[in-house]
This record gives sequence, C-alpha cells and structure tokens, in this order.
Amino acid sequence: MLCIKCLLFTIGDVKAQEAIAASTFSTADANLVILQYHHVASDTPASTSVTPEVFAEHMAFLAQNYKVIDLAEAISAIQNKQSLPKKSVAITFDDGFTNILTNAHPVLLKHKFPYTIFINPAIIGEFANQLTWAQIKQMQPLATFANHTLDHAHLLEKYPGETQAQWLERVMQDVNQAEQIMLETLGYSKKWLAYPFGEFNHALKQELQVQAYIGFGQQSGAVSRFSDFGALPRFPAAGIYAKISALKVKLDSLAMPVKLIAPATFEFTPNTVIDELILEVTSADVRLSAFACYFKGEKLKFMANGNTLTVKVNHTSLAGRARINCTAPSVSAPSRYYWFSYPMFTATSEGKFLD
Repeated sequence: MLCIKCLLFTIGDVKAQEAIAASTFSTADANLVILQYHHVASDTPASTSVTPEVFAEHMAFLAQNYKVIDLAEAISAIQNKQSLPKKSVAITFDDGFTNILTNAHPVLLKHKFPYTIFINPAIIGEFANQLTWAQIKQMQPLATFANHTLDHAHLLEKYPGETQAQWLERVMQDVNQAEQIMLETLGYSKKWLAYPFGEFNHALKQELQVQAYIGFGQQSGAVSRFSDFGALPRFPAAGIYAKISALKVKLDSLAMPVKLIAPATFEFTPNTVIDELILEVTSADVRLSAFACYFKGEKLKFMANGNTLTVKVNHTSLAGRARINCTAPSVSAPSRYYWFSYPMFTATSEGKFLD
C-alpha cells in the first residue's frame, strides 16, 4: 500500500493561501498548451483519429481564438523565463503517418501554423502508412521532426533477467540511436523525446534529463516554467476529445504549479493499492477551495493542509494506462482552470505493457 503521510507539509489555511497578495505564480506567467494528434483520416482507429473535416475545424478555431507558435520557440521562452503571447498553443503529432502530409499539412500551411511530428526513424518509409524521408524533407520548414524512439516499443518492458541498470542502458541506446539517425538525415537534433504510448517512470525520466533531453508525455495539462521537463504534458485532441466544446476548456487551461508529487514512481506492479496522491501547490492564484480530482470518472475525496493536498485514491492498479486529473479555477481569471494530470502505468503479470 502506497501511503506517504510523512511527506505532508503545512503552510496555513487554504483560504489564507488564496488571500496572499504576492504569489509565486500568476496567469501572467508564460503558459503553453500543447495539442497531441496521431491520425488525420476517416479510415483509421477512432481513438487516435480526427477526420480531415474536424481537423480543419480545429485549426480554424485556433486561428480565430489562439496564438499557434513554434514548439522550439515556446520551450526556449519558458526555460529562459521569457514571456509568451496570451493563449499560446503548440501543435504536435505522434508516429509519422502519411495522412498527416495528405490531410493535415495543407490546412496547417494555409494557416501558416508551425507544428512538430515525433517519428520512429527505423520504420520511416518501411510501411505504406508511414512517411518517407523525402516526404519529411518536403514538409519542412513548417514541420519540425523529433524523436519517438526507433520503432515505438514499450520502453518500460524489461527483457527476461535484465537488471534495472541494463534496461535503462538499452532504452537510452535506442533513444540515442534514433536521435543520431535524425541528425544525420535531417541535419538537426532537437533532443526531444515523445514517450511511445506516453509511458515512462522516474528512472527513465531522470536519465533523459541527465542526457539533456526534454520528454513529452500523453498526460493532460498545460506547460509553464515549473513544469517537469522530463515529461511535459500534452492534451489529446482526437477521438472522444475532439469536440470543440471540450477542447476549448483545455486550450484555456493553466499549468498547475505543483512543487511536490508523491508517489513519484508512475510505474506500478499489478494489484498495487494506490492509497494517496500528495501534491503541494505553490501559488495563491490556485483556488484550492474548489480543487477537484477525478479518476476513471469518479470524483476523489481530498484533504487540504495549507497548500498540501492529500487525494484519497484507494484504487488497485490494473494492467494498462490510467491517470488522475486534477483541476482548480484561477483566482484572478475564474473562467480558466489550472490542470494537473498524474499518469500511472501497470504491466501485466507477465511484465508486458498493453497497446
């Protein structure tokens, strides 16, 4: 059972925190929302697809209401504590499908929207649904290409008898080899990694940063200067998340300033009881009295001790991917919500991770 009560930290009453005039963070700080797409097609898996018509609708909505910016410029500005335009959005795709060129690129070109595609170099041009290197070069400079590992394997899976150190070395060899291929073929190396299936653990995330990479996950949330650059969140914009009404709430979201997260493992063995999630929120602009967390549609109970929040999870880990989403309105901009997502990854009893 994972219970971390010893990590509780007290800094006064929730209402008192909201009343503090000088905050460590405000809505004026650089804030970025990153959208994640896969397929733009009508004949691909619904869970990871938007139709060309819906994608065009998304881009028109962004053009009218938001500022689409280059991901590299946005990341640089945030890391260097520089400002970003209000309502900044970056567009990303995973997996390098040909329908991105056929159905998405013309729309993005029309709006002059820069975008990023995370690709698997070992399978580029190897399958009919994958872009070729010639097509990739054709899509530049509007499109930037970054690392999604060599061939989209489950990075958390270990070989039989493999130690933790051997596993981590093997995974980073895969990442670095993919990065080298992109450098040699495209002439640049972003050192960005989008985790396949969004799966990572603390050790992988930490090693990625040691080797000067920035990681991108698939958990929800916006990005700001205090975000974890080993696993930056992105909002999925396909499948059940494709409706404009739902997308607008996420596009208007703010990165929740979380200083402490426990447990920090992210990877669980089957049938582990996850008792609590503990967050320390470090801004008076987060209305903690309206804080709420949800897991698989269930609203979770929580206790507030100053700006430390103990969320009662009380769930048993099952094979697959899951996440706890937490939100709270802004004090200064009540129509906008701070957003934080805690991802959880559990293998089967045989040590396999599900697609």
